[in-house]
Amino acid sequence: MPVQDQSGISTNVTMAAGGERPAGWLSGLSGKLLWMIVLFIMLAEVLIFFPSIASMRIRWLDDKLNTAAAAAIVIDGLQPVELPRSVQKETLEATGTKAIVLRKDGTSRLLAMSEMPTSVDEQYDLTKVTPVSAICDALDTLIFGGNRMIRVYGPVGDTATGVEVVMKDRALRNAMFVYARNVLLLSILISLFTATLVFFVINRILIRPIRNLTGSMQDFSADPENPQNVFVGEGGRDELAVAGRHLTAMQVELQKTLKQQKNLAALGLAVSKINHDMRNILASAQLMSDRLVDVDDPMVKSFAPKLLRTIDRAVGYTTEVLSYGQASESAPRRRRIRLYELTQDVRDMLAIDPASGVEFVEQMSTDLEIDGDSEQLFRVIHNLCRNALQALMMPGELGMDGIKRITVSGQRVGSVVSIIVDDTGPGMPLKARQNLFTAFRGSARSGGTGLGLTIARELVLAHGGTIALVEKPAAGTQFRIEIPDRPVSLDDYRSRSHAEK
Repeated sequence: MPVQDQSGISTNVTMAAGGERPAGWLSGLSGKLLWMIVLFIMLAEVLIFFPSIASMRIRWLDDKLNTAAAAAIVIDGLQPVELPRSVQKETLEATGTKAIVLRKDGTSRLLAMSEMPTSVDEQYDLTKVTPVSAICDALDTLIFGGNRMIRVYGPVGDTATGVEVVMKDRALRNAMFVYARNVLLLSILISLFTATLVFFVINRILIRPIRNLTGSMQDFSADPENPQNVFVGEGGRDELAVAGRHLTAMQVELQKTLKQQKNLAALGLAVSKINHDMRNILASAQLMSDRLVDVDDPMVKSFAPKLLRTIDRAVGYTTEVLSYGQASESAPRRRRIRLYELTQDVRDMLAIDPASGVEFVEQMSTDLEIDGDSEQLFRVIHNLCRNALQALMMPGELGMDGIKRITVSGQRVGSVVSIIVDDTGPGMPLKARQNLFTAFRGSARSGGTGLGLTIARELVLAHGGTIALVEKPAAGTQFRIEIPDRPVSLDDYRSRSHAEK
């Protein structure tokens, strides 16, 4: 939710809705993962069940044929003696069949029969079974079997002799149901056992770290300024460990940003109080300075206009001093101005003491014009030159080759005016370079706020231009500012064309 302090600076702090916490392990991500593992394992078991039940059916029929084949070989060896009906009946009951036929040397011989069935519902030749037909026959037996008469044929070992039996499929169907029940129970046990193992492993390496990340984010969102709420992750190179390190870096950086915003808020509140009294003081100074124009003194008359311009600028600054903390600088009021005259005003404002040995050099054409806001560009150039002067006035700094110089140069290339502010000072330290144009962090001197370069950059960007620190082989600091002209609309172009004609 947006929180606004006394200075008018808004800070967005997102709070967890109602202190919401993750669901329990059964209803949360852990429980969903557990049930999904069970479901997938059961689905895999179902896919395996069809070929498994078909294979079981083939084995059961093979066992029946092997049993009938053993009895058929014994009966065939007793030729030409015919078995009594009682022995045939016992043999058929032992094999679970209604009739046994031996196929040998191209002939078929009925060896035993209890009663000849009126019809046979299905016939199966185990020598011509395919995987698909085996699955289809197994499902057919499960669904429609139980009271059908079937005929089954198969070879006896690797010989050319075959045996054929006629029987009911009730026992086969019952055996298949028992097998399916056992497979189902075993599948449930396997799925639960496997899902439990997988669950605990995944919960250890995945769910628990995610819960730690979520809990840290919720605690941090509730109190982002508390250093104890910063996430402390575990070591590792997996994705969650990398995410944890990034979360830690983000939270640390956010705490720094919040601290900077509090500094801005305190600064804005302090400046607003000072600004109220300063405007009254400057208004009084402006009234008194207006009377200096009437003083008949050449020295006073030469300094009076500059003093008036300086006080006017100070009054304008106090009017817009809070614009940086609240939103942004006001839009530039652009017009054609002479850059040389603007640089002269910067030189007068610096008031360089001749005894300091600091030179101020302008390298530009006196008629070079730039399309911009004179007050805003003055603030930019003055800030850069003032920083250069402070660097050159530091104790022990002699400058390049013992020369202390500030050079402001300008030139036009097409529709862009380039301004370079160069000095022969010690240059910017590494920390200031890394945090260039960052408020409260980009200051090049002890005790500085770094707001000057931040405001200068904002003013240049408002003109559609760029400002950058230029690397140079010699000592010192150099900034380049590039300000493009405003694009001319078609109506303005036509108006100028007509005026020239």
